[in-house]
Amino acid sequence: MTKNQQVAQSAQTSTTPSDPRRWAVLAICCVAAALLGIDTSVLNYAIPSLVTDLKPSGTEILWIADIYGFALGGLLVVMGNLGDRIGRKKLLLLGAGAFGVASVLTAYAASPEMLIGARALLGVAGATIMPSTLSIVRNVFTDPRERTTAVGISGGVGAGSFALGPVVGGALLDHFWWGSVFLINVPVLLAVVIAGAIVLPESRNPDPGRLDWISVPLSIAGLLGVIFAIKTAARDGVHEPSVWIAAAIGVGCLIVFLRRQTRIASPLLDIRLFRNPAFTGSISANLVAIFASASLSLAFSLYFQVVRGWSPLMAGLALLPGPLSAAFAAPLSSALVPRIGRAKVVALGLVLMSVSMVGLGLVTPDSSYWMLLPALIVNGAGITLTFTVTFDTAMASVPKEGAGAAAAISETAMELGGALGIAVLGSVLTGVYRNGLDLPAGVPAGAAQAARESVGGAVGPGAQLSGPMGRQVAETASQAFTHSMHVTTLAGAGLIAVAAVIAFCTLRGVPAVIDEPTDEKHGGKAEGKPGDVADGTDGARELVGS
Repeated sequence: MTKNQQVAQSAQTSTTPSDPRRWAVLAICCVAAALLGIDTSVLNYAIPSLVTDLKPSGTEILWIADIYGFALGGLLVVMGNLGDRIGRKKLLLLGAGAFGVASVLTAYAASPEMLIGARALLGVAGATIMPSTLSIVRNVFTDPRERTTAVGISGGVGAGSFALGPVVGGALLDHFWWGSVFLINVPVLLAVVIAGAIVLPESRNPDPGRLDWISVPLSIAGLLGVIFAIKTAARDGVHEPSVWIAAAIGVGCLIVFLRRQTRIASPLLDIRLFRNPAFTGSISANLVAIFASASLSLAFSLYFQVVRGWSPLMAGLALLPGPLSAAFAAPLSSALVPRIGRAKVVALGLVLMSVSMVGLGLVTPDSSYWMLLPALIVNGAGITLTFTVTFDTAMASVPKEGAGAAAAISETAMELGGALGIAVLGSVLTGVYRNGLDLPAGVPAGAAQAARESVGGAVGPGAQLSGPMGRQVAETASQAFTHSMHVTTLAGAGLIAVAAVIAFCTLRGVPAVIDEPTDEKHGGKAEGKPGDVADGTDGARELVGS
């Protein structure tokens, strides 16, 4: 037996389908994934406190908010490939340890510059954890039916945990200083490292080939440039020179990077994966769904806290039924796949998301929360039905040896989709609000300018006017903001409805149970077992491969 075969055998026999450790592995990976999601959204609630404490400039506040996402999104592809090479368990444990250290540095940052540096380290560490969790779960669960459930739960927890940030942040900030929202990471990560060292099996690509060092900086510069351009355009507008410079550098590097990946023997990103319609269809459905719904959390955070005047904790609790319903809906997706097929389950999930966004788009300044609650629950269920199946389909369509790279592609698509969604639909939200704001005569110029900048400048503590005039401005701004929510959510609902049709068409031939692809079929066929349901057609269908 060759050395590579021995490595492959040891990596693949660490757990068996009957080994109860696999569920403990899933729990560890879910905790790590949830922590990343919470950390992404919790900063927004800590910014007012840390601004008072550290007194950063306007530019420094923007870097504090953005640097984590820049580092995370820019390094996912590289870190996913690195995990395939050195071992996903090793990379996850190293990343979790680094994330803990960076959390301490962030919590006790004594200056804006130190906080920016610590947040950058958090992003680097997060980029090692994110693809590792999904690829470890992919390797441990070898039974196709269990894998669908496990990969879906892991991906769903990661996606739904963003809504937990406001709850965790609000609860901590009500009693402690701003650094507590980061310091809470440390005991959780310590438990992940200890339990992971004992429970997690190691897995890696036994024959990854030589690392192409030229592709590494091309990948990082390309993704960083694109993400920076998107975020800056969303905040400052497309007229900023830095937007076009960053976009040109990013797109140029990505073009060179992708061309290089088709010409070298051991690419950092295997372009052949996209020849598989199951993989491409799943990634595309995720990207569109995240793009269309990314602005939803931002809009309703402002709605509950500014328009309704609720505390951050109350606003977070108001959104919590969404991820809670997502958790309960996860087993349903696994039960539906064998009965109606993957394409119909994904399409159903996207339709539920679209319908719920229409319902949420009917909100008014005085809407009862109980009117919104059913739409939040349906939205959470739709998210789970969608991402449970798409994550599993994308990961199952790729041999286990390339699981880290496939997970990195999936997570990168989610990051880009979210950034684009905030940039495009967030701009729609702001633009419609400003255009629809019809202030009464006699409002001072300064107050009018503040009201046009954001709804917070007209309503609540940020308002510059009081008395009858202040109430009139607040009412007008609230109406304009909810109108902008109507337009934005309806636009998102339309996009998701289109994605449902596309997902149904692209995933239609994917069998309910995807057998393990061989390395020779990397990016090619994924076969089902005889008798598997494939969207109402008896027998398994093969995917069109390369």
